[in-house]
Amino acid sequence: MRTLLIVNPNATSTTPATRDLLAHALESRTQLTVAHTQHRGHAAELAQWAATNEMDLIVVHGGDGTVNETINGFLPLPELDDGQAWMPRLGVIPGGSANVFARALGIPRDPVAATNQLVDLLSLDRGGRGETPQRRIGLGLADDRWFTFSAGVGLDADVCEAIDRSRADGHPATPARYLRTTVRQFFKARRHAPEATVEVPGFDTVTGVHYAFVTNTTPWTYLESTPVHTNPGTRFETGLGVFAVRSMGVLPTLLLARQLLAAEGNPKSRTLFRRDDVPSIRIETKEPIGLQIDGDYIGKRNVVDFTSVPGILDVVAPRPS
Repeated sequence: MRTLLIVNPNATSTTPATRDLLAHALESRTQLTVAHTQHRGHAAELAQWAATNEMDLIVVHGGDGTVNETINGFLPLPELDDGQAWMPRLGVIPGGSANVFARALGIPRDPVAATNQLVDLLSLDRGGRGETPQRRIGLGLADDRWFTFSAGVGLDADVCEAIDRSRADGHPATPARYLRTTVRQFFKARRHAPEATVEVPGFDTVTGVHYAFVTNTTPWTYLESTPVHTNPGTRFETGLGVFAVRSMGVLPTLLLARQLLAAEGNPKSRTLFRRDDVPSIRIETKEPIGLQIDGDYIGKRNVVDFTSVPGILDVVAPRPS
């Protein structure tokens, strides 16, 4: 088995000791190539190289942004896939601040524990590609870009943009910083009128939306160790979930936030439009609105089409119970 290990050395929780441990563990079981990312977009370039050279496995040691770049580097868009493209499997060792994708797959937050789990799963491969009891999951598309766990327009994207600016200034993306930034952006966004129309083709169209999340699994984010469930009926093995809010009132927002953090959360509100397990969603605005994908701010758009693509990616991760 030939493996490419992509390491983001600038990710929040990567350390030289963990990188050495991971490399040593993989070297004992695979033919390993190690590459460190050097600039934004480099993970995508490395992943494309791995697929072109028909490597069996890509392991990413970094945060959600590095994982997203990697997938977008080697996974062809549905309209461009002729069925002949080489498709490596994907493994993830958490190295960022949130690591939402890895945690949603059941991968431990601790990189050492995650390495041990990965090695155990690979040891079940009895001599050939495809024999590992891997997991096949669906992904989401936001126009022409893959996302693993969530995308968002409005408030969510504004928070990601502000966090990106903080990172550029040398501030780590801690949960406390995310919380402070969310509160600040919420009160800033209250001054603006609702802009978005959300359409689930063939089902519903809702206007007057202030912000919306589109999710590919649950939970789609965490507050420290507390999972946040916007669409509890959405999984990697189902369609997408949409969670669109039509009020910026403080009291309705606090009541909704309380439901999101509940262990058995099933958010409901007169100001909430929510659908779980749908094939596609369109969000349209008169004025350009911010878009985030897997926690990275992408820019402003007037229209975004979200599509569920089932069973598109093989991951080395525990099967869901």
